[in-house]
Amino acid sequence: MTSQTTANTPTPDQIRRAPKVLLHDHLDGGLRPGTVVDLAREAGYSGLPQSDPDKLGLWFREAADSGSLERYLETFSHTVGVMQTRDALVRVAAECAEDLAADGVVYAEVRYAPEQHLEGGLTLEEVVEAVNEGFRQGERRAREDGNRIRVGALLTAMRHAARSLEIAELANRYRDLGVVGFDIAGAEAGHPPTRHLDAFEYLKRENNHFTIHAGEAFGLPSIWQAIQWCGADRLGHGVRIIDDIQVHDDGSVELGRLASYVRDKRIPLELCPSSNLQTGAAASYAEHPIGLLRRLHFRVTVNTDNRLMSHTSMSREFEHLVETFAYTLDDMQWFSVNAMKSAFIPFDERLAMINDVIKPGYAELKSEWLFRQTAATSGSVTEED
Repeated sequence: MTSQTTANTPTPDQIRRAPKVLLHDHLDGGLRPGTVVDLAREAGYSGLPQSDPDKLGLWFREAADSGSLERYLETFSHTVGVMQTRDALVRVAAECAEDLAADGVVYAEVRYAPEQHLEGGLTLEEVVEAVNEGFRQGERRAREDGNRIRVGALLTAMRHAARSLEIAELANRYRDLGVVGFDIAGAEAGHPPTRHLDAFEYLKRENNHFTIHAGEAFGLPSIWQAIQWCGADRLGHGVRIIDDIQVHDDGSVELGRLASYVRDKRIPLELCPSSNLQTGAAASYAEHPIGLLRRLHFRVTVNTDNRLMSHTSMSREFEHLVETFAYTLDDMQWFSVNAMKSAFIPFDERLAMINDVIKPGYAELKSEWLFRQTAATSGSVTEED
């Protein structure tokens, strides 16, 4: 490790305080265990495997840590099951914004599927308005606690269902009211993104933004369809792009046509390392493709996916990457700027976040090391320091 790397190696506290940008986070995958218990009790939901919050949190992690995307997705029946009323949606969304802000996230795009929250009699519009209200509440509470965050919603359609055009139209109606884009999610195998072409073509005609879950559990065909047939602005996960990259014995790297296109076009990859380990998309952090993709300068972003199921946060994700790849504050800034460049808000607002929030935040963190090093060299570090 070089002296510059040592200088910029962030401590856990600095990682937490660093301004971070999150593009891939599921609302129904980030509930506090205690909130799940509370909401289940209020709704008379009796399906929880545990009623103690600590034990329930452990159950979610263990159930998700199976190496199977399908088994991973099963855990959502419980979180979605308690998110069927307006008050529940407001609470969950508000706590989401608060939790992210406390973790140093300054901008987040949080996704959810409105069609999954209708069992209590809510309309699609009422679901969206409740979640938006919760995000605004959470932003206000975060400010009161001294944290700043802006949260935009991504409306998700389930790829095994047939409501994608309806949800795309919903996203378009609320695009200036807190919704910043559209997504499709769910098991990839057997449910190609091309089944939802009418939704994507509609959004393109409306000049609206969308990302597509592709290249997580399924391979290159899913990524190719998402980009070339559907026109995705970003790839949700996209980790299997590594299948089109060959590393030779001499260390040289050869990119296939699709990998070259993704890199050349600067198509953002919403990578979620901890989640990928759970679903079997990567065997370990050291073997996760993020290391190679970062070296090759793909438009890589770091994300949480499902904070409850993966027992993670943006800070934990970066702690793993710092430990595994010796990433520095410069690397963290690179990932954060990548993500902000790729956000679904207007260009001038993205630029302001980069220049006025993200870069100054990292500059301050880097200066902390410099001043401490100077003080240490002069022998003036006190116990209080």
